Amino acid sequence: MTEFRYVPAVVVGAGPTGVSAAIGLAQRGIECLVLDRWPEVYPLPRAVHFDDEVFRALADLGVGDRVREISRPAPGMQLVDAKLRRLAEFPRDRRSIGYPQANMFDQPDLEQVLRERLAELPEATFRGGVEVTGVEQVAGGPAPTRVRFREVDSGRESTVWADAVLGCDGANSLTRERLGIAMQDLGFEQRWLVVDVQGSELPDVYDGVQQVCDSGRAATFMMITPGRYRWEFRLRRAEHPDEMTDAQIMDLIRPWLGAVDPQGLQIVRRTSYTFRGAVAEQWRDGRIFLLGDAAHLTPPFIGQGMCAGIRDAANLVWKLALVLTGRADDRLLATYETERLPYARRLIRLAILIGSVMTGGTALTSGLRRAAIRAGSGLPGSEQRVVDLAWPIFRAGPLTAPDDRLAGRPCPQPRVATARGEMPLDEALGDGFAIVTRDRSGVFDAFEPAVRDYFAALGTTTLHLGDPDMGGVVDLDGALTSLLDRAGADAVLVRPDRVIAASSCRADIRAWRRMLENAGIRASNAEVHQDRCMYQEASPSWSATMHDQTGRLPASR
Repeated sequence: MTEFRYVPAVVVGAGPTGVSAAIGLAQRGIECLVLDRWPEVYPLPRAVHFDDEVFRALADLGVGDRVREISRPAPGMQLVDAKLRRLAEFPRDRRSIGYPQANMFDQPDLEQVLRERLAELPEATFRGGVEVTGVEQVAGGPAPTRVRFREVDSGRESTVWADAVLGCDGANSLTRERLGIAMQDLGFEQRWLVVDVQGSELPDVYDGVQQVCDSGRAATFMMITPGRYRWEFRLRRAEHPDEMTDAQIMDLIRPWLGAVDPQGLQIVRRTSYTFRGAVAEQWRDGRIFLLGDAAHLTPPFIGQGMCAGIRDAANLVWKLALVLTGRADDRLLATYETERLPYARRLIRLAILIGSVMTGGTALTSGLRRAAIRAGSGLPGSEQRVVDLAWPIFRAGPLTAPDDRLAGRPCPQPRVATARGEMPLDEALGDGFAIVTRDRSGVFDAFEPAVRDYFAALGTTTLHLGDPDMGGVVDLDGALTSLLDRAGADAVLVRPDRVIAASSCRADIRAWRRMLENAGIRASNAEVHQDRCMYQEASPSWSATMHDQTGRLPASR
């Protein structure tokens, strides 16, 4: 057995969630090792939708332009009846955070983009072709966690010690199993047939997502890109997808084809899934974390399965980086579960609700349901309220101020004019905490040096809305200014994941410091650095050993 002595973080699983987490850590200077059974990107389609918040998170990982090239904006979602007659429509557009609300893509393309980005970062190492066999926390070990893995081809076993392990290893997570964490069933389980098709363009189809609300045969249709389509059909009790012929599948998709000859279409993939709603009862055990499908299973009716995993990564990595660099203690890590678990549970329940609207009832109740959907969708603002349900804000907690109208919401992202030119607000905010104020005077001038030093140690960016020639930025779209006006606020504290932590009529950084300190964020990192240096002086370098044996991840496949 080969002993790899130490790495700050191990990521188990190299899907979109795992690689996003690894990139986020590496960009913050945290060395990490990504382990996966498969050396190459899985080539067949799976996830096909992401939203604007996930687009923003991907842009923060340095792949925004590349993601734009492999995706397309979608107009929204329609609920239709069995004859494809529209019952309700939920349009999507460019929200205040600067990206289209709905985007269609092919998952292998996104995974390739993410792996290429991972390869650009010297702090990250990818090890494919290995199977993780053990994840455990060992009292008195050289680091809090130990991961065992073996090469699939040779069977050679290895061990690595880490300060933290991120279990991004899917619905059948070994990490979750080793921790003995149960999944809470949220009461939804249905068998569905999934069919991916390519070929002739279908000129008359809706280019967003259609949900067929029919208890006899609920279905979903999506145009991924022109010439690439997906259908999902609920399977009846006696149906076995392995026994279905291509002709039977073509009969299912025929209502969307119009005059298009089915001979011009090719079935790329056909498979069956059991759509479930479930959430892990616990997302963290010490320094081991569950992310993505390892932590939650979301029925696909609102397109949030992969999105939720990338949100998990965006929420966790900046907190873990602060802890691993000694600027926070483990209290901060507890906020990952307290923020993300309730959010995920609400999202799953919303997906189950949409699924029930699509599939439940008898022929009689289906008619009543269709009438109710039509009536409800006619109420002013109803479409946007339903869309907003999928993006609930964080409730008040250690990192979101109580009794604050803005805390817990995503910070808007207008384009801003700066002395360096126009850019998205996120680029001006940087990758740490940020304070945005309408006050032209110095944010820290009224406070004692200890408060100023605290935020300086966190690398806090300060911006004021004003003349670029006076060091300010101009809100060109008005999105942030409008939000401040509606809340009666003049300043906001923005977290590294672009969530507003607090707002006030002025930049009350003394109160904000108390809030962050109570969450475990401190200014000094000397103690942790001293401990790590003592350990590394006594141990061989993990990275030298790993790089000698595995090399670097190729820039392209």
